[in-house]
Order: sequence, then C-alpha cells, then structure tokens
Amino acid sequence: MRTSTYDIIIAENGNHLLTTGEAAKILNSSRQHVVDLCDRGELPFVTIGTHRRVQQSDIDAIRTRTARLTRDQERSLWLAYAVAGHIANNPSTALVLARKNLKVMRQSSRGQARIWLDEWDKLLDGPVEDLLATLTSRSPKARELRQNSPFAGLLTEQQRHQVVEAWKSMRTERTK
Repeated sequence: MRTSTYDIIIAENGNHLLTTGEAAKILNSSRQHVVDLCDRGELPFVTIGTHRRVQQSDIDAIRTRTARLTRDQERSLWLAYAVAGHIANNPSTALVLARKNLKVMRQSSRGQARIWLDEWDKLLDGPVEDLLATLTSRSPKARELRQNSPFAGLLTEQQRHQVVEAWKSMRTERTK
C-alpha cells in the first residue's frame, strides 16, 4: 500500500496511524527515539511497505505517561478541581459565565489559542460530565485547555487563594 504524506492512514480499530516522524514531533523527540521504542517493544507498530506506523492512541498514552506536571500545571489542576466543584453544584450558572468569557476571549485570540477556544465550545455544548472529566484530566490536551480556560471569575478571589494555599500545603507535605 503506497501512501502520500497527505493520506490519513487508519488502523483496523479506527485509530489514526502516524509515521515515526509525526510521532516524534508529538513526543518532542527524535525520529530515531521512536524507532528505538518500536524496536524495544515499548511502542506497538505496524509495517506498511517498509515503513513503521504507530497508533495515535499509543503515542498519546506514552506522552501522558511520561509527561510530569510542572508546578504551574499542578496548581492549575487544583484550581480546575475547585472550578469543577462549582460546575457540579450549579452547572447552568457556570456555563453561562463560561460562554460569556469565551465570547470575549475570541475577540483577542488567534492561532493555536483559537483552536483551544473551539474545543471549549464543543465541551460547553456537550454533556457536563465530559466537561468535568476534561477539566480535571491530567492529559496533555486538558493541560492546554486549562491555559485558555473560560471559567475566570467562577471562583472568588478568596476561594482561589484558599485552593492555592491548600495546594502549597500539600506540595510541602510531599517534599518532607
């Protein structure tokens, strides 16, 4: 099967297949590193012609597994937990605020930020459970989404401060 770089190859399970070069870009590594992962059996692959192809889901799993949260990402996740609590308590009020903020954010966004705002649009229009799951996920996608969160103003300054202080306290406890 001969494919061009413009073809999207899909595995039997419906998952996108990537070249080792595409996988390397996602993992922020070299193509050779991806090949080595395949050769060591740490990354499943299929061969098309003479070329290895890896499933997008396998690359996402490696990326999520190996990427530790930075200090800022940890703090952001804790704040997202608090936001999720507010959404669970009063989804309609939280969604109205988020849609209003999203509208304002769109006025000054461009590039990649606009793509994340489109993702928020989909989440806000979908089931609240999906929104909560994404908001509190440790996945790379959720981390990026939290950097462009439309939930500003949902927590009061006092609540925000309490969450940050609780996070700092737990972080200090872990390092003892």
